[in-house]
Formats: sequence, C-alpha cells, structure tokens
Amino acid sequence: MAGTETSEVFVVQKAIPAGTPASQLSDSVAMKPLPKSTLTEGTVTDLADLGTKVTAVSLVPGEQLLSSRMVDADAFLGPSRVAVPDGMQEISIKLPIERVVGGKITAGDSVGVFISLQEASTNRAGDTATQSAGTQLTFHKVLVTAAQFSNGSAAQPDTAKEGQTTGALSSGNSNQSDGTYLITLARNSVDAERLVYAVEFGKIYLSKEPAKATEGNTVVVDKTRVFR
Repeated sequence: MAGTETSEVFVVQKAIPAGTPASQLSDSVAMKPLPKSTLTEGTVTDLADLGTKVTAVSLVPGEQLLSSRMVDADAFLGPSRVAVPDGMQEISIKLPIERVVGGKITAGDSVGVFISLQEASTNRAGDTATQSAGTQLTFHKVLVTAAQFSNGSAAQPDTAKEGQTTGALSSGNSNQSDGTYLITLARNSVDAERLVYAVEFGKIYLSKEPAKATEGNTVVVDKTRVFR
C-alpha cells in the first residue's frame, strides 16, 4: 500500500458470537492499516471506547469492527432480534421467499435493497399505459433487525442435522400458509419513506450483502441496459 493514505482500525481475526462483551474482544481482533477509502463509518480504533457494550450480531473474520454493531448489554435481544442503531427507525416489509435470498436472512444480517418500479401514464383514450420501468440497488448494507414468518413467529436458522446444510430457515413450526416473510429493516426516516413508496407502487428484492461486499456505482437498469 505504498503511497496509499491509511488508517489503523480494528479488524476481526476470529469469529465473534453475538452478545460478546467488549472486554473479551481483544483476543479476536487486531489493529490493521487499511486504505482510508475502504473504511466504513464508525470503525473502532480504541476498544476502551466501547465500554461495557456487547456485540449485537455475530462478527466474521476480515470485517472491520464497527461501533454500530455494538449495543448496551441490557439492549441485547438475542438471536431473534437486534437493537436499532441510534437515529434510525424500524420498518417491516412482507416479501415472498424468492425475494429474501430463499429465506436465508436472519436478524443481524445486512442486505442490499433492490427496488423495481413501473412508471405509468394515461393515453388519449384515458387508459393507463406502461411508459417505462427500471430497477436499482438503492440501499447498501441495510441492517435486518428481525426476520419473521408471516404469522409473526421468529424465523430462526435450522439446527444442523447430519447430511444437511445449515442456514436454512426452520419452517417446521411456523404454521404459515402464504409462504411470505416479514423482514424488519433499520433506516432513517427519509429512506423509510422511499421503502414504503416502493412497497406501494413497485417491488422489492433483498440480497445478502455482508460488510465485505463490494459496492459499485449503481444506476437504474431498464430494457436499454439489460442486454449491454
């Protein structure tokens, strides 16, 4: 990184379970010099600044240690929910399984939010005609604070069974009938308004977008861009 402006921040070296006190993080993190252009807002440079907080979600090796992923010990809500970061509000959207990564989204994950909208106009005969449509990855790394089945029960990962892959959501006791999930997201008020508009007048897809996922410059994709 010769010639690159860097800053030393804590980077996770070993997997850290949710609910781990800040006082126990020193063996699982290390100070690393990273290019300033790659730093995420809220990176931690001094563990003492975290006080008595605990990890709100599980942390994986390679990700930057962020203050936004730490909560007061009495605010830790366990695996089914995570605390809402300061200044944000929660909003729930109801989506079918194919729009939530096959149902493999749980509280504490970060997701990308794709919004598809169709613009409609009225022709001379007074009929509504589709004029144009577009899709955009509008929000990056949005925190999921809760993942539930449509009946409100918590969606929890399956217990690992021999010969099976872990991570799929357990639906054995969900008693759901419509195959949809309630995904609760933490956003500021402006973004929450945009999400509501997208639900009312378009469609939403969620991708699983971890902290290390690369963010590119997103544009609105329409039929002129699909086949480029």
